[in-house]
Formats: sequence, structure tokens, C-alpha cells
Amino acid sequence: MDGGLTEEIPRPEHPRPQFVRPDGRWLSLNGAWGFERDPGDSGLERGLVQAELSGSIVVPFAPESELSGIGDPDFHEAVWYRRRVELPPDWPEEDRVLLHCQAIDHDATVWVDGVEVGRHRGGHTSFSLDLTDAVAGRPAVTLVVRARDPRHELLPRGKQATWFHGTHAQYPRTTGIWQPVWLESVPRAYLDRARITPDAAGAFDVEIPVRHGIPGQRVRATLGDDRGEITVTECAVGRQLVPRVRLEVPQDRQRWWGPGDPHLYDLRLELLDEAGTTLDTLESYAGLRTIAIDGHRILLNGEPVFQRLVLDQGYWPQSLMTAPSEAALVADIELGLAAGFNGARIHQKIAEERFLHHCDRLGYLVWGEFPDWGVSGQGAAGQNQKPGPTFVAQWVEAVERDYSHPAIVGWCPLNETHQFLHDRFTVLDDVTLAMYWATKGIDRTRPVIDASGYSHRVPTTDVWDSHDYTQDPERFAAHMAGLADGRPHENTGSNTGACVDGAPGYSLPYAGQPYFCSEYGGIWWVPEAQRSEADAAHDAGESWGYGDRVRDEEEFYARAEGLTRVLDRDPMMFGYCYTQLTDVFQEKNGIYGFDRSEKFDMARIRGVFGGAAAYEE
Repeated sequence: MDGGLTEEIPRPEHPRPQFVRPDGRWLSLNGAWGFERDPGDSGLERGLVQAELSGSIVVPFAPESELSGIGDPDFHEAVWYRRRVELPPDWPEEDRVLLHCQAIDHDATVWVDGVEVGRHRGGHTSFSLDLTDAVAGRPAVTLVVRARDPRHELLPRGKQATWFHGTHAQYPRTTGIWQPVWLESVPRAYLDRARITPDAAGAFDVEIPVRHGIPGQRVRATLGDDRGEITVTECAVGRQLVPRVRLEVPQDRQRWWGPGDPHLYDLRLELLDEAGTTLDTLESYAGLRTIAIDGHRILLNGEPVFQRLVLDQGYWPQSLMTAPSEAALVADIELGLAAGFNGARIHQKIAEERFLHHCDRLGYLVWGEFPDWGVSGQGAAGQNQKPGPTFVAQWVEAVERDYSHPAIVGWCPLNETHQFLHDRFTVLDDVTLAMYWATKGIDRTRPVIDASGYSHRVPTTDVWDSHDYTQDPERFAAHMAGLADGRPHENTGSNTGACVDGAPGYSLPYAGQPYFCSEYGGIWWVPEAQRSEADAAHDAGESWGYGDRVRDEEEFYARAEGLTRVLDRDPMMFGYCYTQLTDVFQEKNGIYGFDRSEKFDMARIRGVFGGAAAYEE
């Protein structure tokens, strides 16, 4: 089957809102595609590159999801997609044609009319292919995509279970195309994704890569706000590897981005020829925002802003990791704000660009994280994690792609790497160090935590933290009490259930870095109307949360407030991250239901999470 466009294109919005060409020469390839499962990964040998496929699927939804039209939760070693694409006749013949894939899980190969045009590895990161030569002189072409998702290979999987039924904090899988696919027509020489760096002096440094540029061309950057143009700067192409400009913002036009006032400047980037004719244009935006570390404090625009974060796993019942609509992306941010939070830790997932765009627009702080789960339990306690070089490669792609979003205030390459320290270097040591320093090499403007919770293996890590799901506020307070004396709570084999008292540590010694409890709460609660159903689900192993389930709403409020006050009344604590925004499948510990329905009196919830913090006093 050669899928054609459905009448209503799912997820029709531009997938890359921070860098948009205003001429509109892009084509969404979301909608119906031919589809075939390939359980033995033998499709290449069986000729599926050239063959019609037996089924159909709705892109960008994964075959495990209902919205894909398939809803098959089983394992898929490989899947194939096929679509006949008519190139818009008004696209200039001299232009280049680019294929953009926002996310394909996990290894993707693309063919055009039977000829391979590119490959990519990485279930959460975007990639682009230049199809110019493959489509030259053809009004229509056939695109074929194979995605491999090997069940038993050690890969970064995030929260995708490698056993059939999701349990505890792991959920159904996502295979194949799960974010938008689109074509774009660009000039022969064109602008690539820029890097926008705000400066404390009230300026932006902008690096503007040019693909296939030639000497004599120039790049021009124009900064503006609602009062009009602020400044224009140009730079020659070819004088340095990447053209770079500095855009100064006069004092009377400076407006700093942050929660409560997420001001965004308009930014236009242009490529000009020798005569000054515009060859290419990108419409963008920028937020004037700085981050600094002052002792135990993380400063936003020079001020201590307490980070009231919520764990956001980014799953939906009918569409899994893919947002069913753009409105659903916006709604999750608004739900977090309504509950009293000012940001989120996007957990075990790389957020799609449109989500980050709305965080920029709404002033919602974000910690970017890599979906590193999937390589644990591979040996003895000191050798039990085996992250490979692909972790570094994929993470670098993510940091580079999302660098310019002002909402991102920190990077978290790894999570809960529970491996003991001993007298030999391990793969985890090497990969942790590589991911940390690769992040610092790309981005010197944001703090980096080497691993959230458990193994702090980099002595210079910018931030320290722990995860603590203790449910009794008094015991929780005792765990957190040592921070003022330079002895913060840390995760060890003893308190994570990995081993008995006296086990070796996971982490190098604390060195006075800013500290926060980056996972706590997780309070297990099901509304009264669903209680009998939940009891049956629990008996079947299908309802889960941390500790004992609270008996009623009042006990929830008391426990949540008791735990939270321990953190927001500690002047040494720069923030927290509460688990979690919504229920997710069997995990029943969200502020909201999995369907985003309210589980609590939201005024009381805001009283728990939106209160004053000693850190800001």
C-alpha cells in the first residue's frame, strides 16, 4: 500500500517552531503510510524495499498505540513504512529537498525509489537527509523507512519495558516513527539551525551555520520586540567556519526571560548574496536569560529562583510517547502551572521541539534528560551497567538540537546509575565522564548534573542531588537534615535496596555543589470513586505507587505537604522535583489522572507546591 494523505493530517503544525522558513515551502508527511511488521528482521532479504506493504499505519503514532490504527503492544524487531510522495510543483527546481525525521525508534534506514539515502541511530533524536539528487527531475518518489528496535540489544530505552507487561515504573514500548516526518525545500546555499546564546551584558551571541555557502555571501541577524526593530548585524560567509554575530540590546529594551515574564525577542536570520539579495530566511526567537552558580545557589538572571519541578514522563493513553495533539502538549504545561509548579524534569525522554517551544512561551523551566534506562542488570554489582558509545552520540545530538531554548535551565545525561565504586574503571565511569564533558563542551551556559540520583562519579559535577521516596515526613526530614553541615542525603546501596548496610558507595564525595532532591513523593492515591477498581488492579499487580497507599485525600494532603515543607523551607535547597504530573498506566501516583482529569482539590494542591521558599528569602 502506498499511503496518501488523509483528509485531516494528524499533528499538522510545523515541527520546528524556533526555526521556520516564512515562505512555507514545507510538506507534512504525517498521515497514512503503508506498513508491515518484520518480526524476523528479514525484510531486506525478502525485498520489502521494493514491495507493496500489507497494512497501513497513521504516522506519527507508533504501532503499539491506538492512534496509529494498529494498537499492537507486542515486540517489533523491525517495521517497514512506505509512502508515495508527490513533490509540490511550485517548489523551485534549483532548490534542495530535505527530509526531516523528528524521532524514529530506534535504528532507521531510508530509501528513495529503492536507493538507500541515509541511516540514523537514536530513538529520541532528530535527523535530516538531503534528498536532492535522489528526487532530481521526478515529480513523485516512493519513500521507504525501516526501523529496527531489537528487544535484546543494550540500548537507551527510557521507560520502555523489555518484558511484555509494563510493571512498576516501566511502560509499553514505542517502535518506529513516533514524531512528525516532513519535507522542506531550501535554497542551494541555506541556513542551518542557529545557536543562540544570551549574555549577562544584555546581548545575544548567535552562531549561524551556512550549508554550501560561498565567499561573498553574508548572514544578517535582525533582533526585534513589540516596539519594532532593535538591532541588525551582518557577518561574511567564509571568513570563519561558522558565521557569528553579536546583537546588543539597549538598556531600555532589555527584558529578562523567566517564570512569570517569559519575554521572547523576535529574531530573523537571513542569507544574502553579493548584491544583497536575500537567498534564505529563518524566523526565530530568543530569550534573554542567564544562569550562574554562586556557592550552593543556582541563580536565574542573577536571582535565586526556587525550582518547583514536577516529573513529567510525557505519555498519553491512546498515543504513548507521542502527544495526540499540540493542544495536549500545551495542556500538560498548563496543568503543571495550575498545580503550583514552575517547571518540569522531562523524565527518561527527550522532549519534542514543539513542547520546548511552548515552555519557552509560557515560562516553564525544563531540565533536559536522556532516556538512559535499558542497560542495567548486566553483571555483578560493580559491573551491572553497560552504556555504550551510542549514549554519547545520541545525547550530543539532543543537546545541540535544543541548545537555544531559554526554558532549558539544566542538563541531565544519566539517571539512577546504581553501580558501586571500586578500584577498577568501568564502562559506566567512561560513559558518565564522556557525557558530562561532551555536554560542557557544547554548552558552557547551563549547569550539568552527571547523573540524577545515585552515582555521582564526576568530581566537578555542577549539581548534586538524591532521590528519596520516604513517605514519612519525619524520617524524610532526618534524611535531608545534613545538608547545612555539608553532608547531604545521598543514595547508597543501603537506602536503595540494592544491598545491606555497609555496602560500597555509588558516589564520589560531595564538594559543596548546589543541591536538590530531584525525586520525592510518588504518593500512591486513587480517587474514592475508583477505589474498588484500584483494589482489584492492585491485587492483579496493575496499580502501584511508592510506599503504602494513603487512605483518603486528607492523608494525601498531609503527607504531600509534610514532605514538601522539608524541602522548600531549607534555605540550602535550590529546588525539588515531585513525582509526578500524571498517573502513567499502572503507576497511580500522579497529581492528575492518566486522562489528565483532576484527582484533587487544586487550590489545596497549589497550597502544597506553590508556597514560599526559604531559598528565595
